[in-house]
Amino acid sequence: MRTNIRTLILIILLSIIPTLLLWAPFFLRLEKFWNIPLPQAGMATIVSNFDGPLYILVAKTFYDSHAIQELFANLPSIYFAAHFPLFPLTINAISKLTLDYPYALIASSSLSSIFAIYYFYLLAKNQNSREALFLTFVFAVFPARWLIVRSIGSPEPLFIGAILASVYYFQKKKYITSGIFGALAQLTKSAGILLFFAYLLFLILPKISRFPLIKNQPFFSFSHLRKYYGLLIIPFSLILLFAFYKLRMNDFFAYFHTGDNIHLFFPPFQVFNHSSPWVGTFWLEEIIFIYVLAAFGIIRLVKRKLYLFASIAGVFLLSIIFVAHRDISRYILPAAPFLLLSYFDILTSKEFKIVLVFIIIPIYLFSLSFISQNTMPISNWTPYL
Repeated sequence: MRTNIRTLILIILLSIIPTLLLWAPFFLRLEKFWNIPLPQAGMATIVSNFDGPLYILVAKTFYDSHAIQELFANLPSIYFAAHFPLFPLTINAISKLTLDYPYALIASSSLSSIFAIYYFYLLAKNQNSREALFLTFVFAVFPARWLIVRSIGSPEPLFIGAILASVYYFQKKKYITSGIFGALAQLTKSAGILLFFAYLLFLILPKISRFPLIKNQPFFSFSHLRKYYGLLIIPFSLILLFAFYKLRMNDFFAYFHTGDNIHLFFPPFQVFNHSSPWVGTFWLEEIIFIYVLAAFGIIRLVKRKLYLFASIAGVFLLSIIFVAHRDISRYILPAAPFLLLSYFDILTSKEFKIVLVFIIIPIYLFSLSFISQNTMPISNWTPYL
């Protein structure tokens, strides 16, 4: 018991300390850090990072069109259907503890980060219990985009934490619990449905590979599938959410009518079209490295027979090749924990530990610079308090 409590405390510290170090220059209102100029708005810089304030508005109005227009008339109320409800619900719940909404926003992200990092530790422990804690430290700070989203008001920590919990209980053959956490992921971000597709892929692929060997037998039997019925909670939760949108906004498909929020385009790799509205640059070479590391990581997972992890990472990689958005590193984040596990042997080597000491500074500086610039222009904070 003492060991478990000590491990949990270490995981909490691994989650909180990097975030506090990122917050420190803003909290102290430093004019510069390492020659990087910083805004003088204090913690308001953290809170105003995209899309945190928009989730505050959902938390306060819960998709009520009239309330949204009273607080924030700059966008049509249906736009907020793109911001799924679970993260705003956590913000609202935490705000009841006498916290203002902006502080509840970052408190929710911080608590969700602990949740995500804890379940990553459990999955890593199943792979290599001796190095699991070190790999958890790696996940706490890498990739840098992950460190950023969990240090601002963002649904990604809750989303990724729910995915990791779902996968953990799937491996434990607790399929109803897995489905419940998968539904929580689905109610956090629209991409949650990809987890359900990944589970289907994992279940179907072995059948396809053995299909030529099977004679006079059904491809699938209900008896075989019965134990996985709990996973149907995931798509069912999406249907319920759309039904809720119908009641609240009079539009079952409100999510698909939110405007320029869905960045899927055909043919693939439209992210390299510099004229795309959410790209706007030709400085994109690092995206190729993301594709390479992700694809190679998936191959490594397959070679190690970690087919469930490979299915999840593969489905998310397949989806992002159709995304035309500059921030590909954020879109690939749900696959990042599984890709880290694919490189387990490399990331726990002595050589990488030396490399980590080297890259920890640029990770911090990049994160600091990104957060300082990725802010919504908010002149009046009244609607968000």
